[in-house]
Amino acid sequence: MPAESFVCDNYLMRKARIAVIGAGSWATENHIPILKARDDAEVVAICAIGPENLTKVQSRFDIPNATEDYEELLDRFEPDGVVISSPHVCHYEHAKAAISMRCHVLVEKPFTTNSIQARELVRLSDEGGVGIVVPFGYNFTDLALMAAKCVRDGLLGKIRHVKLHMASATEDLFLGKSLPEFKDDLLEPSPTTWADPSRAGGFGWGQLSHALGLMFLLVDDRPESVFALMGTGGAGVDLFDAATLRFQSGAVAAISGSSALAAHAKSQLDLQLYGTKGDLSLDFERERLEVHTSAGETFLPEVAAGVGVYSCVRPVNFFVDLCLARSGPNPASGLIGCRSTEVLDAMYRSAKSGRLESA
Repeated sequence: MPAESFVCDNYLMRKARIAVIGAGSWATENHIPILKARDDAEVVAICAIGPENLTKVQSRFDIPNATEDYEELLDRFEPDGVVISSPHVCHYEHAKAAISMRCHVLVEKPFTTNSIQARELVRLSDEGGVGIVVPFGYNFTDLALMAAKCVRDGLLGKIRHVKLHMASATEDLFLGKSLPEFKDDLLEPSPTTWADPSRAGGFGWGQLSHALGLMFLLVDDRPESVFALMGTGGAGVDLFDAATLRFQSGAVAAISGSSALAAHAKSQLDLQLYGTKGDLSLDFERERLEVHTSAGETFLPEVAAGVGVYSCVRPVNFFVDLCLARSGPNPASGLIGCRSTEVLDAMYRSAKSGRLESA
């Protein structure tokens, strides 16, 4: 479907038509304000459950159309792209419907909560010629992109071992508590999204998905099998995760995650890669990238402050550019989202069964 066009400074500028399915707390704090700030995009319609909240969002952002029915949104308003920020367990249903209508999609994390569904979405998007963006914010940082270039340039050779760790101050979120930082938001996050195990609550789906998205930006390898242990700390969902992973190539990974970081501390995300020709260390807390090669070389680039700060804006802007057919390489593709889901799905199955599970 063609994007709307308008004349600006004597040249023709296309205007992307974007719809939002799941116009809840995160969409109203991040996606919609970013979209509304662009001259080359318009939010043509939103979808959410609950007429009171729907009216509140529509009024705040001056959005022309609103509905509780996502199928009506896709049929009537013909968007070029759809932002899917609905609850985790709804991502597959909503993304599949949008892709089937030949819409590009930005699908919030986790991509899906089921490996089979994730692979299906990637297949459908490939067949339909539409793009998928999963807003792994770390993947859009200059620090991550520098590290990815080191891997692409062959400095490490063949990856043989990976160590991945993430920690954030999110324990109260996964315990279903109201958090003070959300008190002034238009809509408060629903506890069921984060603290209900039947709706893919827990640290793995809610946070570790970010770290796995980063890992698969740098490691182009399919996950094969996973063994995992999870700690609940008495909660209904996982607060702590530990897993070992074997890739299809034979490489292995050690993965850990914790929600119990002190509230005043900076979030931790560390990734180490060990290859046949060198090793790479990536530390987002300290914004540091270091590479050693077997030839005796050390690369320790000077980086500006802020190059590792998680980006909420860049994924949305990239998505608009994708809808307008002017984006570059996608650092957070459907394939990366799919591989992240494959690992998480296997982790949760393994933690329940006590066995090694296929990814």
